[in-house]
Formats: sequence, structure tokens, C-alpha cells
Amino acid sequence: IRPTPFNAILVLEIVVLLVALWLLHCCSCGWSETTRTNGVAKGETKEQELMSHERVKRGWVWNQFFVVEEYTGTEPLYVGKIHTDSDEGEGNIKYTISGEGAGTIFIIDELTGDIHATERLDREEQSYYTLRAQARDRLTNHLLESESEFVIKVQDINDSEPKFLEGPYIGSVGELSQIGTSVMKVTASDADDPTYGSSARVVYSVLDGERFFTVDRQTGLIRTAVADLDREKQDRYELVVKATDMAGQMGGLSGSTTVTIVITDVNDNPPRFPQKMYQFSMSEGAAVGTPVGRVIATDADMGENTDMSYLIKDEEGGELFKVTTDSDTQEAIITIKKALDFESKRTHNVVVEAVNKHVDPRFSELGSFRDQTIVRVSVNDIDEPPVFHPAEGTILEVQEDARLGAVVGTVTAKDPDMENAPVRYSIDQSTDQEQIFHIDPVSGAITLGNILDRETAGWHNITVMAVEADNVSQISHSSVSIRILDVNDNPPELATPYEASICEDAKPGQLIHSISVVDRDEPQLGHRYYFTLAPEATNNRHFTLWDVKDNTAGIRTQRSGFNRHEQNVYLLPILVVDSGPPALSSTGTLTIHVCGCDPEGTIQSCNATAYAISTSLSPGALIALLVCMLILIVLVLLILTLKRHRKGQSMSEDEEDMRDNVIKYNDEGGGEQDTQAYDMSTLRNLFDFPEAKGGSSESGPELRTLPQWIQGQMSGDGEAADFSLFKGYIRKKVEQTDGDLSVPPYDSFQTYAFEGNSSPALSLSSIHTLSTTSDQDFSYLSDWGPRFRQLAGYYAPGHPEEDGS
Repeated sequence: IRPTPFNAILVLEIVVLLVALWLLHCCSCGWSETTRTNGVAKGETKEQELMSHERVKRGWVWNQFFVVEEYTGTEPLYVGKIHTDSDEGEGNIKYTISGEGAGTIFIIDELTGDIHATERLDREEQSYYTLRAQARDRLTNHLLESESEFVIKVQDINDSEPKFLEGPYIGSVGELSQIGTSVMKVTASDADDPTYGSSARVVYSVLDGERFFTVDRQTGLIRTAVADLDREKQDRYELVVKATDMAGQMGGLSGSTTVTIVITDVNDNPPRFPQKMYQFSMSEGAAVGTPVGRVIATDADMGENTDMSYLIKDEEGGELFKVTTDSDTQEAIITIKKALDFESKRTHNVVVEAVNKHVDPRFSELGSFRDQTIVRVSVNDIDEPPVFHPAEGTILEVQEDARLGAVVGTVTAKDPDMENAPVRYSIDQSTDQEQIFHIDPVSGAITLGNILDRETAGWHNITVMAVEADNVSQISHSSVSIRILDVNDNPPELATPYEASICEDAKPGQLIHSISVVDRDEPQLGHRYYFTLAPEATNNRHFTLWDVKDNTAGIRTQRSGFNRHEQNVYLLPILVVDSGPPALSSTGTLTIHVCGCDPEGTIQSCNATAYAISTSLSPGALIALLVCMLILIVLVLLILTLKRHRKGQSMSEDEEDMRDNVIKYNDEGGGEQDTQAYDMSTLRNLFDFPEAKGGSSESGPELRTLPQWIQGQMSGDGEAADFSLFKGYIRKKVEQTDGDLSVPPYDSFQTYAFEGNSSPALSLSSIHTLSTTSDQDFSYLSDWGPRFRQLAGYYAPGHPEEDGS
């Protein structure tokens, strides 16, 4: 709601506009009544323009219509009048309009052609309306001429205030920026017509905050008004910017918005320690890397401008302590860099400095961006173990031929907490399992407890332990390295069992081999060896020894005409002597083979009976030949193994048949050779013969195992049969079999067909063909061997106990 003075001014402006429109309307009406002799009415064609110098019978005559917006009267607002020169005022013509708003917003008087606006118009919603006018015959309703288009424009008045469409605004500017530094730009929009008057001309001003910021009157650009904006004092400002139309003149409308300006940080503050001294205490036994404490320097800045690093400035503190920066908390962490010693120094003053990482050179004149503080570290005393001197270990030397009990050296350790405190020494047995060394527990003297051999071990590393005599829990260790010094106690030897070869046609003086020696000793001045032929080879006429003087020697031929068939091997003893002291020597033998060679000197054979192999056979062919021979041998062995395996299976089957074939007869038949009437699979089955169980005679399965005639007897009278006769017979047969030396050496099972003495049927066996009155002599059966002994026993006279068999 506008203030009252502004409303009065607005009413005055509307009255002036209405008077101007009325004058314009009168001019247009007067013009429409005159004869048209020049100009072209809006909407006429080019053809009408060419005929404009002539009198037109009918035609539209008007100008563009205007209507003021926001009309608040009670009567319809007069817009204008349409008229045709054919209208003579008799009322025969009817005027009509069509188009935007026709009949609703705009109405027309059919007789006079007067147009009125019936509604309140708003130019900001629609700035003009396009309509079409028609002149019709009132009786026939036919168009008297073509309809014509015209426009009704809405005349603007200052009824819209400026608006900040993008507000509220948020901007930023760095602290300590210079005066006039651009911050941001604000823009207000006015919905009024910018082409008409000053209704849409906007100017800007600051209502609140003009002490620190200004705004450009025409562009709306906000700038700094002071150079001492300090984020640490105030980090944001709230401005109220006003936009006024009518170019700021009286009666203009205005709108405002809020602008928040954030002051961004710059690195204009150095780090500062809250205290000038910090105190910490630490035990002297603390391990290296143990944190001593934390200190922090504060910085009034923010973000990366507070990033800082810490360092130790004094040299002494830098040797014992180290400082690092906690990236999360920006604290300085002081840790132990070297072990502390209460006895050496009880208090350490460490100078710690904090420095900004990101220094802005624009503010270098503000001062140094660093600060220092003192960190005092007090060392607390503890009971420490003895300390060896030197602490890094001891190196001793001893001759390898030193006698037992000889002193190798002495180690020393002291109690750092007390002067002249007794210390006891010992050797860690895990480092001297052979107990080569001993140590005096009081003096620390190391003596030799075993014989040394440098060639076996040139160094011995042992660990010596020192403990306080009054507190055995305080123990320290020190490494002692003992070097065994060499003495010349090993003679030189030939490096390898040398063998050499010469051709039968070798020339005198020809070098056939070079020899070298090895010596397990290591004299400090190096080796020097001398080569000669052994005394037993001084009369040698075949070879000579040449000492090259560089610890090697060469063997040369002394003659020619070697013959491997006469002698194919020569043994040459060589004496080697070292330089001592004392000088030691040894004798080695060089074996020289006489070989047959081809004309180029290539050795072909070194055996007296050997023959040369054709050179056309390559090593690959030899390998292939050997592989073929190996394959043939493997095949032969495989075949023999298979044959032996099959033979073993056959023998096992035969043996199985010999001992496991059990023939069972339940009735009398044709004898053992009569196998046609029986199932042979039954005879060969080892598990198909259930044993006869003694006991009750009522069991069915037991009766099936007995002969049929015995079953008949048992079923006839119900009494148990007497088997004592059969048992005695079987026992006798078992005794005869056990005494027979010709039977196989394993268990065998034999069955016999025995009917007993009371059989009602006569025997059909040929065994009973023997009679006492027979003249036939069967004594010759005894001479046929063990296999016929049983048969001979049946036919032998004078054995009444076997008559029933």
C-alpha cells in the first residue's frame, strides 16, 4: 500500500493522461470527417496507396488507440471511435469488433462506433490487444467493406516497484582488501514499460552497512568502503540494498533486499604458543621413539592458513629429541631420538619453533610468522644394568696355536648408577656350546678353554653377560668377536688329483700340463710355493718340471717316441714347499696317460688294447643307440617277469587242486575213478561240506550228512547209531597218514567209503576179491613204492583188523 502523498500524485498523472487522450480523440474524429487526400490508413493495401489521390467511396479512417491501465472509474472507459466515410448518419450501418477481449473487455456502440473498456487493464499482464473492425449493412448484415485490424495499446503508469529476483544475496571478500574491491553485483527488475517515461529506470543505494560497503547507483556493483576488514573481529556483514524506480525521483517506487557478505580468511596472523615454557619428565630407561609430550601453537586464522610445522632450534635438543606434527590436531609431538642418561644430564631445555606453512607475502610487513617456546624435559633416574665399554662390542685376536688357559682379552662393564659397584661376568653358553672360551667372573678376562684351529673356524662370536652383584635382574649383553690368527700348520697340496695325457708322437720340450696348489693356511704376506720333482723321480728321463714362479708349475716332455703298448701310464711325484715359517711340504702324484692321436693331435684312445671309434658316429647317434639297447633290455625283462608270474599262478592252482580237492561219497559207486556220475563242481567246492554235529539225533540237517542206510536205521527204530567203529577207522587212517613221509608237507583231507561190519549188503569193491584160499601173490605191490603201500596193505595176509576195510 503506497503512502497517501504518492496516491495524490498518481491521481494527478492519470488526469493529465486522460486530457491528452481526449484531445487526441477529438483530432482523430475531425480527421475522419475530412476528405482523404493524402497518407495511407493502417491496413490499406498497395493498390489503395496508388489510388490515394482520388476520392475513395468507402474507407476506414483512424489512428492507433490507447487506453490507460489501472483505470478505477465506475463508468466504462472511453477508448476511441471507428468510422467509415460511407456512414452518412442515417443509422444504416452497424459497427462490430472481434478479436482479443471483444465483447468482454472491449464493447462497441453499433450505431456510433464508440469503443469502451469495461474492465481494469494491467499492462504488466498484457501490453496490447489486437482486434478487427467490421461495418455491416444493418438490414442484410452483409459486410460493406473488408474488415480491418487495429491495436489497442495499454498505456503504462508507474504501478510496479523494483524487485530483486535473485535475492537474498550472499557474497564474499578477503579480509584486509583494499578500498573499492569488488564484492558482488545485485540486480533489480521493474515490470513497468522501460520505453515510456522513467517508470522502469532503477537506481541503487545502501540503507544499512554503508560504512563498510558502497553500491554503484546505476549498476548495482557492491564494493568495499574500508581497508581494515578483519575476519578475526567480524567475519560477516549484513547489508540492505534499496532499488528505486523513476530514476530516484520523488514519487518513485522502491524495493529492497538483504546482502550477506562473508569475510574470507587470509594468513595475516602468526602462530602463537600460549605458554613460553612447558615442562615434562621422562625416565632414562624410556625406549627411543617414546613420546615425551605434546605442545600446540594457536593461530587465529582458519583453514589451511593454520597449517604449521614444528622444528627444534637448538643443536643439543635436536640430538636427543625429535618433533613431528600431528596433521589432525596441529600439535607438536616431542619424542626421544636418543636414549637419555640421568648420570650424564638430568635436565634438557629444548627450543621448539612453530612456523606457518602457507605464508602470504602481501602481509610480510606484519612481522615474522613464527613463534618459539621452551620445552624442559626432566630425566628420572632408574636402576640400570651394567654398561660395557666399548658399548658397540669388542674385537679380540689370538694365535691358533695358543696354549690352553692363555688370556685372549678382557671385557669391562660398569654400573652407571653407582661407582665401583661389583659386576659379575659370564658367557652365554648358546653362543659357545663347545666351551672354547672361559671368562673370569670378577675380572672379565677371557681365556682359552679348548684347542683352536683357524682352518675350521676363523672367527668366534660369543656373547658376554654382565650382571650387578647386588641385583641379578639387571643384566646386559655385549658381543665379543675373536679372530683366530693363522700359523703355518698345513702343508700345500695339489689342487686336484691331476691327470694329464700326451700323444705318442709328442715332441721334446712340449708343455703337456700346468699344476697349481691349495693351502688351507692364510699367511699375512701371501703364499709362495716352490715346485720340484720328488727325490725318487730325480733320475726321470721322460718329463721335466718347470717352476713358473707364480705359484704354478708346468710339466714338459723330455724325450719323444712314447709307445702306449710298451707303457701307457707314467706316475710323476711332485714335491711342493711353502714359504713358512716353518716351511711345510707335501708330495703329489701326477698321472700321465700315453694316448693315440690323429694327425691333428686329437686324442683317440688312451688304452693299450683300445681301437679308434669311427669319427662318423656322432654323440647323438651313440645316445640313440644306447637308448634302443636299454628299451630292448627292459622288454626282455618284462616278458620274463610275465612268464614267471603266469607259471607261479599255474603252480599255485595245481597245488590248490592237490590239497583242496575233496571228494565226498554218500553211497557206493564205481570207485574214485568214476567221476561221470557226479558233479565235478561239487567235488571241487571247498565250502560245500557241512560238518556232522554230534548230539541229538532229532536234527534234520545232521541226518543229511550221514549215509542213507544209516539214516534209514535211525528213522526206523529211533535209536542213535553207534559211530565208534567209524571213529576208530578214521583215527587209524589219520595215524597212518601222519607217519607216511611221502605225503605233501601241508594239511590234506581224505575221505573213505567205509560201510562197517554190519552192512546187510555185500561189498562190490575189488578190495575184497582177496581170499585166504587164493593162489595169487600180491606181495610185489610193496615194491612199487609209497603210492601203492595202502593197496599192498589191503592184500597182505595176516591182518585180520583190516578185513572189514
